[in-house]
Amino acid sequence: MTNPIRPTDDEARALAGDLMAKARFAALGVITETGTPLVTRVAFGLDPDGGPISLVSSLSGHTRALVGNPACSLLVGEPGDKGDPLTHPRLSLICRASFLRHGDEGHAELAAHYLRDHPKAKLYIGFADFAFVRFQITEAHLNGGFGKAFHLNAGDLGQG
Repeated sequence: MTNPIRPTDDEARALAGDLMAKARFAALGVITETGTPLVTRVAFGLDPDGGPISLVSSLSGHTRALVGNPACSLLVGEPGDKGDPLTHPRLSLICRASFLRHGDEGHAELAAHYLRDHPKAKLYIGFADFAFVRFQITEAHLNGGFGKAFHLNAGDLGQG
C-alpha cells in the first residue's frame, strides 16, 4: 500500500500557519476524568510568538479535563461555503496544555494582545474564573484536501 502522507514542504508549512493565523475558534478534544473523550468549541488565538492559546473558564468541563490531563488536540480550519467540506484544508494539533492565570507574570500583556483579535472577550476576560490556556504543540496533522496529507512537528509551525 502506498503511504498517503507527503513529505512536509514549505507549502504545507505555510498552509498550516495560515490556518492557525485565520482561526478564531477551534474544536478542542480532551479526556475527561472518567476517561471518555470530549470535544467542544473554544475560542482560538495566537500569542505574540505564534503559539496557540485560548481563554477558558474553570467552570467548564473541558478546562477541568485539561487540569487533570493536559494532553489534548485542537482542530482548526473551516469548510468553505461551497463544495464538499472534506475538500477544505484543516489542521489537527496534538498538544499539552498549561495555564496562565490572573496575577501570573505575563498575563496582562497576553490579555492586551488577545483582545486585539478577540475584542468581545473584554466582557469576561477579567472574571476570576477565566484563564489563558497555552497549547504546546508536539505534532500536527495537516489535511490540505484530498490527497494532500502531511505530518508536521512543532518546528514546522515555528514552535519548539
